[in-house]
Amino acid sequence: MTKTIQVYITGGTFDKDYNFITGELFFKDTHLPKMFDRGRCNLDIDIKTLMMVDSLEMSEEDRDIIRVNCEKSKQTRILITHGTDTIVQTAEVLAKANLADKTIVLTGAMVPYAFGTSSDGFFNLGAALAFVQSLPRGVYVCMNGRYYNWDNVKKNRKTGYFEEL
Repeated sequence: MTKTIQVYITGGTFDKDYNFITGELFFKDTHLPKMFDRGRCNLDIDIKTLMMVDSLEMSEEDRDIIRVNCEKSKQTRILITHGTDTIVQTAEVLAKANLADKTIVLTGAMVPYAFGTSSDGFFNLGAALAFVQSLPRGVYVCMNGRYYNWDNVKKNRKTGYFEEL
């Protein structure tokens, strides 16, 4: 067992960029390496991009890719960046897989990191890093400075916050 934290990138608002001409959001490259640098992170992390998709467009095959990578990972601590709209569905897939020896924390953002100080992504990433190191084995969703058990959380679409069921 190693102390490396496996970080899987799947896309979501976290990694979206803004086209100033069309006003559209799109994926280019992940922001995670510069976020870790900006946060002066000195943890042993291994970053791997699995996909760059909006979670509303995430398929069951995409979730299988995430699950298989988690199952094959030698790391026992895994952080996954994910879109907030279907983060709970992916957490459920992982919770039902053969991952009993791992701590998996999924996090996302309501505002893209590329938007600067108005983004919650930087805060959520830092909280998720702390939780993945301190929580017992299991699958969790981390948003707004809190963690939730995968089966006791929902996104409140009226307030934009995550809350317990």
